[in-house]
Amino acid sequence: MKVLLLKDPKEDDCGQDPYVRELGLYGLEATLIPVLSFEFLSLPSLSEKLSHPEGYGGLIFTSPRAVEAVERCLQKDTKAEVWKKSLKEKWNAKSVYVVGNATASLVNRIGLHTEGETCGNAEKLAEYICSREPSALPLLFPCGTLKREILPKMLKDKGIPLESVTVYQTIPHPGIQGNLTSYYTQQGVPASITFFSPSGLTHSLKHIQELSGDSIGQIKFVAIGPTTAQALAAQGLPVSCTAESPTPRALAAGIRTTLQPHAC
Repeated sequence: MKVLLLKDPKEDDCGQDPYVRELGLYGLEATLIPVLSFEFLSLPSLSEKLSHPEGYGGLIFTSPRAVEAVERCLQKDTKAEVWKKSLKEKWNAKSVYVVGNATASLVNRIGLHTEGETCGNAEKLAEYICSREPSALPLLFPCGTLKREILPKMLKDKGIPLESVTVYQTIPHPGIQGNLTSYYTQQGVPASITFFSPSGLTHSLKHIQELSGDSIGQIKFVAIGPTTAQALAAQGLPVSCTAESPTPRALAAGIRTTLQPHAC
């Protein structure tokens, strides 16, 4: 059975995308099509802030792209050497909060220890941060232009200082229409389509509706988390499944259950 995932392919240590592998264990043939691209912004500003850990109580990462922005800063000039020698250790003396295991693994890759990764979304992470001993110094929050305001608002309401820096913007992937058309031509209408973000839904839905035609009612629409599920519902689409957590294993289990004949 063929399933479509609207995300970037990312190989793990085994040389395969973990979503493709987990779905394959259930006999599901997954294809990944990226629907978003990203442009990085304000990297010199972020780099300067990273150079002064003494001014912050910790870091917050809610997306892999924000971690990538930090990685790009570390590739500049002598920053990598300074990071290894002193900055990394200084940041590790503080709290580094993250949403999800995927983001956590990227943060670990740049040498930082994380906490809060079991929180599946920004709201739950904000609750976790609010439950911790607050720092008088602000938390540094590299984020995108489309960040939801729920985390900043919850922290503000609790009197926890936050310094946001916008480091990337989300744009439609230039190959969306061509890649989707090619998929439908070669594979036909998928049994399910998984969306990974509200912006991914926004940029791909029109093409999916046009390509699916009258067959759109056969497709099971799946969301990686509650925010994306809300966006699907707002478009009038039935949400057949929301992953229990934003992980390959949880998503694969949810899709398998959804596609079983006796699924509710």
